[in-house]
Amino acid sequence: MFDTQLITNSFKNLDLLSVGITVSAITVLGFTVFINNPKSITNKSFLIFSITTILYGVFNYISYKILTDQELALIFLRITIFSATWHAFSFFQLFYVFPSEHAVFSKTYKYVIIPITSLVSFLTLTPWALQGIKELSSEGRIIKVVNGPAMAIFGLWVIFLIIGGIAMLYRKSTQATEEEGKKFKPVFVGVVITFSLLLIFNLILPSMFDNSEFISLGALFMLPFITFTFYSITKRQFLDVKIIATEIFAIVLSIIVLFDVIVAKDLGTVILRSGIFLIVLSFNILIVKSVWNEVKQKEKLEILAKKLQSTNDRLKELDMLKSQFLSFASHQVKAPMAIVKGYADLIAKGDYGEVPEEVKNTANKIKNSADKMISLVEELLNLRKIEEGKIEYDMKTKDITFIIKEVVDELQTLADDKKLHLNFETPTKQFNAKIDEGKFKQIIQNLVENSIKYTEEGWIKVTIEEKDDSALITVSDSGIGMSKETTNDLFEQFHRGSGKSRSIKGTGLGLYIAKKMIEAHNGKVWAESEGEGKGSQFHVQLPLEYS
Repeated sequence: MFDTQLITNSFKNLDLLSVGITVSAITVLGFTVFINNPKSITNKSFLIFSITTILYGVFNYISYKILTDQELALIFLRITIFSATWHAFSFFQLFYVFPSEHAVFSKTYKYVIIPITSLVSFLTLTPWALQGIKELSSEGRIIKVVNGPAMAIFGLWVIFLIIGGIAMLYRKSTQATEEEGKKFKPVFVGVVITFSLLLIFNLILPSMFDNSEFISLGALFMLPFITFTFYSITKRQFLDVKIIATEIFAIVLSIIVLFDVIVAKDLGTVILRSGIFLIVLSFNILIVKSVWNEVKQKEKLEILAKKLQSTNDRLKELDMLKSQFLSFASHQVKAPMAIVKGYADLIAKGDYGEVPEEVKNTANKIKNSADKMISLVEELLNLRKIEEGKIEYDMKTKDITFIIKEVVDELQTLADDKKLHLNFETPTKQFNAKIDEGKFKQIIQNLVENSIKYTEEGWIKVTIEEKDDSALITVSDSGIGMSKETTNDLFEQFHRGSGKSRSIKGTGLGLYIAKKMIEAHNGKVWAESEGEGKGSQFHVQLPLEYS
């Protein structure tokens, strides 16, 4: 069965429900907009407007619907009119600064508008504005009041503030771009409807016709503004969908808790449930704030990701331009240097006739310099091919022992020039691996040349052994060694080591290219050293082929 008394009480408290819904909606919306940008003068003004709206609605309802004591009701009624003054002023300020983040207030605003508002609000607390209560209902509620001479001043000033605010909103909406104008229109419609209702039912009827029957519904008249503002936010995408969903949840939850207040049967229960309602409302604000922060953080990360992607694309473009330039420059240098090397070699060998020893030495120096330049060009060309994935490999199964011995023999003269002992411990068995012979030879040559370059005195030893179905090639030396930090970065592009190694000429590309080529052979390369001045070991591991 239905509880008839409960339903009757519920309908009697529909005006309380309207106040509660309005308070919930305005609180959530006001704090949401403020949280969006706390430094914005527009957002601050909107929050102030929300708070004055809430205070006006609550005091309005208390003075007309709850209090039966005439003296106390009169005090609250004066406070209501006081809050209405500042409510109109906060509306005026909102559209005075809207939609700017910063504002400079004029002298008229500071020295005329604010002082007059302060004076009018003070008068509303005195008998000059409201002298007393003229008529009560059978239940002891206020129906008519006795206005004082200052009530007309209050009415005119409030009208001025409201019309001034609407005029500024209209002017700004007409001056906005077409797209921005779409954002203004719903808010403008909501403002016009809301304040038309307030002017008629909360100002004109009470002040001119002594009819205060509808004053308690002041908060309800704010719903058009809230509704149209919410529509503008959701349809014009001012806020994230996730935030909007959270706002709806917060408002619905507040209304559900408020309904418990409405159906309460005694004052103690009303007070208790009203406290719970305020706690839930505060909790909802914290939820909206948390979701807002999460969404803003996500937006910042998305913006940062886009910037990083743009920067990365630009870096790739610059890297491609660099590679193209290096390739062009290398091709332009390689051919002339080969010619220079050829003529220098012919002069040194005496093909153009006998020349003094000094000329031969100079020709050999030219030839060696040309060799270094051609080697650098080859490294640059290989670097570009590796970066573009265009380097080609002709893989065949070979006994790598003979290739290693051939490289060592070719570099013997270079070691002898520095009075270094270069030795390859030739194994007795074959080590067959699938390799590109030319690339593999280049890898071993790079490692052995590197050891010779960085060894001032002593020895260089090359060994090969079988380990875990792989060939382990080791190039050891008694050279300058390196720190552990250096070994970690040694095979990076353009890395030149640190300390003494930086004084030795080189491009920092040889080991990087060697690493990439070894990886293409499904192998790996690494370096070890006990420290600076204690020599180094370079290891190459390649999978073996078994017949």
